[in-house]
Amino acid sequence: MSLKLISIGFGNIVSGNRIVAIVGSESAPIKRVIQDARERSMLIDATHGRRTRSVIITDSEHVILSAIQPETISNRLEGNKEKDD
Repeated sequence: MSLKLISIGFGNIVSGNRIVAIVGSESAPIKRVIQDARERSMLIDATHGRRTRSVIITDSEHVILSAIQPETISNRLEGNKEKDD
C-alpha cells in the first residue's frame, strides 16, 4: 500500500490511508465529537482561523478540522484535481 498524502488547505497535509470519515461540521453529533476530541487532546485545528467546513476522523481517533469543503477533500482523496476553495 502506497502512502497517499491529501492537502486539507493552507499547506496542511493528512495521510489519506488513515482517514476513516470526512463529514460536515454543522450537525449536533459532530459538534459533540469535536468537543470530546478537544477534551481528550485529540483535536487538530487546521482551519487557520477560518470557519470549519469539514471534520476529518482518522483511524487513530484524531479529529482534524479543515476550512475546505468535505466534497473537495473527498475529490482529492480519489485523485481528482480541483482548485482550492
